Amino acid sequence: MASHGRIPPPLPLPHANVRKFKIALCQLMVTSDKERNINHARVRIEDAAAKGAKLVVLPEIWNCPLSLENLSKYAEDIDAEEAPSISMLSEVAAQQNITIIGGSIPEKTNGRLFNTCCVLGPDGKIKAKHRKLHLFDVDIIGDITFRESDILKAGGEPTVVDTDVGRIGIGICHDIRFPELAMLYRLRDVDLICYPGAFNLSTGQLLWEMMQRSRAADNQLFVATCSPAREPNTMSDYIIWGHSTLVGPFGDIIATTGHQMATVLGEIDYSIIQTRRENLPLEIQRRADIYELVDVQGKPPG
Repeated sequence: MASHGRIPPPLPLPHANVRKFKIALCQLMVTSDKERNINHARVRIEDAAAKGAKLVVLPEIWNCPLSLENLSKYAEDIDAEEAPSISMLSEVAAQQNITIIGGSIPEKTNGRLFNTCCVLGPDGKIKAKHRKLHLFDVDIIGDITFRESDILKAGGEPTVVDTDVGRIGIGICHDIRFPELAMLYRLRDVDLICYPGAFNLSTGQLLWEMMQRSRAADNQLFVATCSPAREPNTMSDYIIWGHSTLVGPFGDIIATTGHQMATVLGEIDYSIIQTRRENLPLEIQRRADIYELVDVQGKPPG
């Protein structure tokens, strides 16, 4: 088996100068007015920065209502100068000197549509772009039918980005259901995985918290999720669960909220990662003679 597929040595050090910082998860109320959504996101980001957050995370599909028929209408060419959602994130990241995990927006490029998350640094530049890897196709009789693959194209690569606040892995919503992706991020030596998401009422109540705590505990790192808020009195078939959450490397919930509009503030302390891995040294207990995770794209940590 190729050496790059083996689990890396235990107890890696953080990849940022900062070891402790505040993170903000902005659980936004999303409307059909795109300009209003963009302005509201700006206000929430600025407020989070004023409260000391150095990393701000936005929800999945925050610039338009989450329905498949809306995605093409609200989509942006992220690489174009006139992309209003990303332009705002770039501007406010630079003004506030913070890193932003820009939730996700519908991205149109070359006639294709993606669900895309941009990571912006304190200089306002895009540091990484993650396209949702696992599309949510579900058909629960008597409950919900939703097929993202009818309109969206799946991304082709996992995303790991070095930022001022550590090495971060990115997933979007349904990506969290696949433990292999989180394991791959651990293989690539991340400190934190951020999952902008919008689980619905059915799957959210059963799985949302469990998935977050499992990904964090299994890989002994931090996990942050950010959802849109649930629209009051909604008649939509897709009802948002909410509950944006920060989870520690023992699967412990550090900060969370309900389904209402809110900003979740929490503290990340990377020294806890090393402590937890010393408490329970999973990396050296793994049976590489029986099973092994392989990074098929051959990208070693660092």
